[in-house]
Amino acid sequence: MSVAFRRESDEEHLEPKFELPIPPGPNLVTPRGLSLIEARVSELEARLTDPLSEEERSAVKREARYWRARQASAQLIAAPTGEQVAIGCRVTYQREGQSRTIEIVGHDESEPATDRVGFTAPLVRAMLGAQVGDEIDLPGGHILTIIAVEPSVYAR
Repeated sequence: MSVAFRRESDEEHLEPKFELPIPPGPNLVTPRGLSLIEARVSELEARLTDPLSEEERSAVKREARYWRARQASAQLIAAPTGEQVAIGCRVTYQREGQSRTIEIVGHDESEPATDRVGFTAPLVRAMLGAQVGDEIDLPGGHILTIIAVEPSVYAR
């Protein structure tokens, strides 16, 4: 049957709604990250008690399943010492004469625009375990130098 002859209420032509993808690997979180996940779960559960259309309820349930899974799989990191680059640290590095400070966080807490970078990012993976003064070779012949490492206020 041609699409032209379907009723507006026919839903078989709609795109399927897939589950939100869970990132691979461990779900390592800082204390701040864990509290953000818990707050998101609470917010979504509260929304489910509100009157919602069937479509809205389905979307909120889908998102709630994602965040409940993230909450259940969360592994709280031990507070970093600041001796080496690790999740929960603020790291200052220099690359091509420019200094930058980032905070290394869990996947769901990552916000690169505010310098919170997830531990799975290639740049962070290259830095993990490094200490102040270490030089790290990056692709393209670039070298990054670790200038400072300190525990983040959010990792305590």
